Amino acid sequence: MKAFFSLLLLALCHPGQSCSFETGLPQPFRHVLAHAQALALLMARLFVAKAFFLSGLTKIQDWSTTLALFETEYMTPLLPPEVAAWMGTGGELLLPVLLVLGLGGRFAAVGLSVVNVMAVLSLSDIAPAALAGHQLWGALLLAVALWGAGRWSLDALRQRKFGTCP
Repeated sequence: MKAFFSLLLLALCHPGQSCSFETGLPQPFRHVLAHAQALALLMARLFVAKAFFLSGLTKIQDWSTTLALFETEYMTPLLPPEVAAWMGTGGELLLPVLLVLGLGGRFAAVGLSVVNVMAVLSLSDIAPAALAGHQLWGALLLAVALWGAGRWSLDALRQRKFGTCP
C-alpha cells in the first residue's frame, strides 16, 4: 500500500516528466517529442477549459433560468437542485482557469471530469452530438489527469523552481 501512495505522489508531483521509453530515442527526437507533448496538453487544456468556462458564464447570465433548469431538466442524483447549481456553476468557472494556467492541473482535470460525468448523468435525454462532445472532453481530461498539465504549465514551472511538490 505504501508503494501505491508513493507512486501516486510521484505522479501528482512531477507533471510532464518524460516516460521511460523515451530514453532510448536519439536526443533530437526526444526534444521534438517533449515539445509535441507539451503543445498537445496545452491545446487539450485550452479546448476543454473554453467549453466549460463558457457554459459557466451562460449559467450566471440568468441565474433564475439556471435554477429552473436544475429543478426541472437536470436530475442530479445526489444533491438538491440549488446546491447542484451552485457547485456545477462554480466548478465550470473556477476549474477551467486552473486548467488553463496548469496550476493544480491534475486536480482541475479530475474536478472537471466529475462535472462532465454529472452533466451527462443528470440529463434524461442527451443528443448523440452532445454526448460525443462530453466523451471528447472526458478523453482530453483523462490525458491531463494521467500525464499532468505538461511542461508549459505553472505546475511544471513550480517543479523546476522548487524541485518537489510544496
